[in-house]
Amino acid sequence: TEVTERLEEVVRIWTKQIRQVLVESEQIRREADDVGPSAELEHWKTRMSSFNSLLDEIKSSRVKKIISILQAARSKTLKQWKELDSSITIAANEAKDNVRYLYTLDKFFGPLANASPVMMEHIPSLMNTICMIYCTSSYYNTSERMTSLFLKITNQMINTCKMYLYEG
Repeated sequence: TEVTERLEEVVRIWTKQIRQVLVESEQIRREADDVGPSAELEHWKTRMSSFNSLLDEIKSSRVKKIISILQAARSKTLKQWKELDSSITIAANEAKDNVRYLYTLDKFFGPLANASPVMMEHIPSLMNTICMIYCTSSYYNTSERMTSLFLKITNQMINTCKMYLYEG
């Protein structure tokens, strides 16, 4: 029972740390007002990396041994652990899915940033790709995510026009 209590304390500490990561990942991001769409891709790549690292740690042999010992002891701390494990898996899948879809837009980010204000040739393809993301993505098809993306694209278009005016 002494070993079980120590292992339960370890799992409680892990649970607290994982909850903190999940809470921080859900907080509203603070970004500059003129940030472009590349920042959205970078955000999700960073988030994907964080959650994949966390998943790798959870699936490590050390953690699995501790969890199996607690399962044999029928510990009550495992219910919370399983819920967190599920939440992390969902968050990692969301980040992976969003990165995959945002990469389809990546080819537009360069031309959008470097084009002249007559960037109309890129807009129809960009809008079609965004529509495809909205219709097929399991996670990125919310009005909140789409609004954020459109805002960043608009920011990039405004920055491109400003640069053109300053240089011209």
